[in-house]
Amino acid sequence: MRCIRWIVSMILLLPTLALAAGAAPAPFRIGVAPHSSARVIIEMYQPLRLYLEQVLQRPVEIVTAPDFTEFARRGMAQDYDIAITTGHQARLLQTDARYLPLLTYQADFKAVALVAADSRYREPKDLASSTVIGLSASSLVTLWGQHWLLRNSVANATLRYVSASDSVGQLLLKGEGSAGFMSLANFQNLPPAVRAQLRLLAESLPMAGRVYLLNARHARQQKSILAALWAFAETADGKQYFTRYQLGGYRALEPRELIMLEPYANEVRLVLKQGK
Repeated sequence: MRCIRWIVSMILLLPTLALAAGAAPAPFRIGVAPHSSARVIIEMYQPLRLYLEQVLQRPVEIVTAPDFTEFARRGMAQDYDIAITTGHQARLLQTDARYLPLLTYQADFKAVALVAADSRYREPKDLASSTVIGLSASSLVTLWGQHWLLRNSVANATLRYVSASDSVGQLLLKGEGSAGFMSLANFQNLPPAVRAQLRLLAESLPMAGRVYLLNARHARQQKSILAALWAFAETADGKQYFTRYQLGGYRALEPRELIMLEPYANEVRLVLKQGK
């Protein structure tokens, strides 16, 4: 803990020295993959933003993108100082854009297939020739869902893409799709009245969920920024954040955790190459 406090104190000195030299600090951009609406994401990451502003002594912005594909495209273009995204895109940014993996959440990340609670859809085969709702073509939950449809030989399903997980739930309740894919965490964070009207049809094995990555241009500050994140986890606001969103806290990444998602990362490469 003394080491963490010392490192955080050193971070505090850096922007002060820069200001003394007359350099105005540019905003530090934290890019969060669009797993929910922009409003929800900005609200969710406010505690972290405020904490890092104090530590870094410079403006911190929470930004997202219209969809997962555009988020990956912007990450590849080095738009983010820190990127927070699911494991397959984390692998892509690590290998193709030199981002440095930092940590992830303790809570398991799982993809789920949902249907309306009172619907006739009881088995995967019931979804044949229907419209299934997912996020963009490069979303991990959507890619998992596509593989799940193939494994279960669901014939002639049409995939409709929407911008956010809360939209998936609303469209299912309106009868505009037979099933929808989202993360288990986002399902659990839906309004209780919406969640009560949905039913789990399938659930994935745990995968690397939201991974924090640091842009390589900040490589010299990797240890200090990582220490700042661990220190945030020990604050009252940090603990409240983890509890509210059922994230459990931070944890280190396992050595091969991102490597295992290389096949999904390759699918994102194909989507980007096709310009979708």
